[in-house]
Amino acid sequence: MVKQNLKSKIIVITGASSGIGREIALKFAEKGAVPLLIARSEDKLVSLKKAIYDRFQITARSYVLDVSRTEDVKTVFEQIFIHCERIDVLVNCAGFGVFDYFSEAKIEDIKKMFAVNAVGLMACTKMVVPHMIRRRSGHIVNIASIAGKLSTPKSTVYAATKHAVLGFSNGLRMELADKGISVMAVNPGPIRTPFFATADPGGNYAKRAGRYARSLLCRPESDRGD
Repeated sequence: MVKQNLKSKIIVITGASSGIGREIALKFAEKGAVPLLIARSEDKLVSLKKAIYDRFQITARSYVLDVSRTEDVKTVFEQIFIHCERIDVLVNCAGFGVFDYFSEAKIEDIKKMFAVNAVGLMACTKMVVPHMIRRRSGHIVNIASIAGKLSTPKSTVYAATKHAVLGFSNGLRMELADKGISVMAVNPGPIRTPFFATADPGGNYAKRAGRYARSLLCRPESDRGD
């Protein structure tokens, strides 16, 4: 995908309002693609649309959505297909973590992490796959995590959700291999984004991971949707 001409390609990005999702949206716009931005925060989406237009003169669309609400996922993607005849790329970036020892983890947090990180990702993917199959063209990019390959204390449940993403991605890749659709899973290590504000409010996990954590260097701090 990275070697293809991205000009005018329609790219749907979930979790687009901050962190990795925001940087992905800006990078695609820089390459001439048209980002369709999905996130829960309308204010941050509006800010990102403005940044994309000011820098690249590309008019992005935005849709407010919590991907854990599967009925809303259906509604939003139906709206997208009214506005756009196709989706060339789906980037599933929406996700969050709450880092606790499993003995102290709340069932509500466990359910929510799976609802967003795994089921929400699958719900969004399910909405685009039939259209991509009909066109025999498309790319699905699932942002997983190195935690999906290597779990650590306090990331037990978060890692389990990312294991689910990897298992889903590997199976889907084989299902769609002969239909012109590629499926990619990306496994970032620790990155300094707003993710840790929710995952690790006390900062202890972030401190331990500090020497491994990377910064998002593509944009100055003031331009991020934090």
